[in-house]
Amino acid sequence: MNIQQAAQAAKQASIELAASTTELKQAALERIAQRLQQHASEIAEANKKDLARSEAEHLATPLLKRLKFDEAKVADVVQGIHSLMRLPEPVGETLMSTELDKGLELYKVSCPIGVIGVIFESRPDALVQISTLCLKSGNAVMLKGGSEALETNRVLARIIAEASAEAGIAQGWIQLLETRNDVNEMLKMDKSIDLIIPRGSNEFVQYIMNNSNIPVLGHADGICHVYVDSEADIAMAVEVATDSKCQYVAVCNATETILVHSAVAAEFLPKFAEATKQYNLEIFGDARTQHIIDCQPATEESWKTEYLDYKVSVKIVDSVEEALQHINTYGSGHTEVIVTNNAHKAETFMNRADSGNVFWNCSSRFSDGFRYGLGAEVGISTNKIHARGPVGLEGLLIYKWKLKGSGQIVAPYAKGEKAFTHVKLDKKFSI
Repeated sequence: MNIQQAAQAAKQASIELAASTTELKQAALERIAQRLQQHASEIAEANKKDLARSEAEHLATPLLKRLKFDEAKVADVVQGIHSLMRLPEPVGETLMSTELDKGLELYKVSCPIGVIGVIFESRPDALVQISTLCLKSGNAVMLKGGSEALETNRVLARIIAEASAEAGIAQGWIQLLETRNDVNEMLKMDKSIDLIIPRGSNEFVQYIMNNSNIPVLGHADGICHVYVDSEADIAMAVEVATDSKCQYVAVCNATETILVHSAVAAEFLPKFAEATKQYNLEIFGDARTQHIIDCQPATEESWKTEYLDYKVSVKIVDSVEEALQHINTYGSGHTEVIVTNNAHKAETFMNRADSGNVFWNCSSRFSDGFRYGLGAEVGISTNKIHARGPVGLEGLLIYKWKLKGSGQIVAPYAKGEKAFTHVKLDKKFSI
């Protein structure tokens, strides 16, 4: 099947999938979870091939960590599917209801987007999360993972397609793309594909936007910040900053820059350096930071860098306003953290930091669809469109307007013989 046939098959399947019952989708998700467990050893063997090839090609260590997908990871994604199944049915929810006039009722009802193209990094677990989210929300999906995970993705896509077909889901709803040329062809298919979600660098997202007429929900760089305020609890700040940076470095919600108020820098920085010594964290600091701890000099490029590694940039600032100025200049709109005991400063920070996720006294690593209870995520949107932050079920839905009448025509209203009442109703749509 070529890419055009795959897109057409996905489009046709999306129409049937959009009308699938909750019971059918739940049965399919359960079958997928079962099949993944049953084929865990086969999946792990395929992943070993990807890891061996990638190691031979000198793939960076953090990326190898992302790529690893053993039987324990299979158990994790199965747990994620069961969590997704516990979420309410997202399709067909009445978002608003209005009586336009007696016997003329208008309903705004949630519905799937259609066919979603997702380009994601070399994380096989992302394939499972994305495809099952799309299934639950009634969307067909075209998936392009990193070439490093080729063997693993092939096995996963096959298992998911077969399991969902066994349950009765329309075949063709999940399509796996494997080459860069497939992606370029996909960008031209605005008649078949309704939304593209690219996960990657700003340059990559911009390339997608500039080369397609299909709407794009961008998941760009994760240049996240932790700001340690002058009124921070220092022990808490060290723990939050360490977790934000070092708990798992190869992900977009790991912190890349730490901003420290000058009033607490002399106390915080040595304790942070000591706490992160076990990770061999490499620190790039501005001139004032270099006077307090031993570190590499930071440059202008440091503030723009998503390391995805045991490296972090540190800058000393003199106010929350200066911290915000830095964040809104260099940040990618992903996740920002303030550590402070001053509620007014926290409110100022959370209102003025121009990002999709803003946290007070907790790790940036909480910025995640599964941790938010969204049923995992297809990505974290740094855009300002219909979905922002972790894109879970709600971000994969749009809505349609459903109008129920009893023979009404427009002419009497146009002539002024009848008037609209526009009474808000507390009713769910039903036939």
